[in-house]
Amino acid sequence: MLRIPCPWCGERDETEFHFGGQSHISRPEETVDDRAWGDYLFFRDNPKGRHWERWQHSFGCGQWFNVLRDTLTHEIAATCAMSEPPPEPPP
Repeated sequence: MLRIPCPWCGERDETEFHFGGQSHISRPEETVDDRAWGDYLFFRDNPKGRHWERWQHSFGCGQWFNVLRDTLTHEIAATCAMSEPPPEPPP
């Protein structure tokens, strides 16, 4: 089981959280074509290694935040609030 460090509540079990997908995605302009809109809605990166994700502490404070997680080892390298710029990840 993952232990996820919530920026507001501290480290908690994964069962208290909901996964929200890839983080730091910008919504396209209103004038984009159907292909660009479809790419925004349905296609996300799925890399091996470190990847920024969105998580919500749904059974805690209810806040959304960003998590830098390794998709192979599930190691969590960093977290930050949605309103903060992502920190430099540790090596």
